[in-house]
Amino acid sequence: MIAFHNVAKSIGDVSIIKGMDLQIEAGELFVLIGPSGCGKTTTMKMINRLIEPSAGRIDINGADISKADPVELRRNIGYVIQQIGLFPHMTIGQNVALVPKLKKMEKAQYEKKVDELLDMVGLEPKVFKDRYPAELSGGQQQRVGVIRAMAADPPIILMDEPFSALDPISREQLQDELVRLQRTIKKTIVFVTHDMDEAIKIADRICIMNNGSVVQLDTPNRLLQRPANEFVADFIGVKRLRKVQELPAQGSKKATLPPRWSIS
Repeated sequence: MIAFHNVAKSIGDVSIIKGMDLQIEAGELFVLIGPSGCGKTTTMKMINRLIEPSAGRIDINGADISKADPVELRRNIGYVIQQIGLFPHMTIGQNVALVPKLKKMEKAQYEKKVDELLDMVGLEPKVFKDRYPAELSGGQQQRVGVIRAMAADPPIILMDEPFSALDPISREQLQDELVRLQRTIKKTIVFVTHDMDEAIKIADRICIMNNGSVVQLDTPNRLLQRPANEFVADFIGVKRLRKVQELPAQGSKKATLPPRWSIS
């Protein structure tokens, strides 16, 4: 679905991304995580060309995105950010319908879509559609931000730390909501976070980055059971690794870490 071929990004003499080769599969919830400054947000923003690579190529469905019109490319990729970015002078219905209108979708079609999406995240259209963003809680606004990214039915949705500004309860509810929605919509979602618990909870695969490179790319279970090196083990954290060590045997395979990463 999305393929990075030896992609690099530099600003002056500073190397941000170093020769990245990466495959993101269709329909998976793919999480980019790592310490601040590791290049995870830069990697994500290169997918919709908010940042252009200095070298290499990024393909979507085999087509080189550098040859696509960037405006049209972005209209076909949903984008959710931490700050939500709802237009305060527009109603919730108008905010969600914005991209479908720009794409010349029929009014009856996009209005039906808005109602369906609001229902999907537990915001009754009759109650919320004509309200303004300031009349909603932070968690409700973030739900609107998520469904706005889905309104034009894009195959790819990028999510840049979308829940990090929320209180713990709202954040956990939205993580659950995202996992539930993904079972229904089956989009290709690229999700940036700095929270390892969030990554483990929502991801099909997790890509741990450091200094502009991929350190380990694996499923949450395999990351917890087989961290590739000491950096990954330290980043995952002692408590999480201990939890895996303490799990009971499942079938013939016990979820344990290699001896060198055992924490005494």
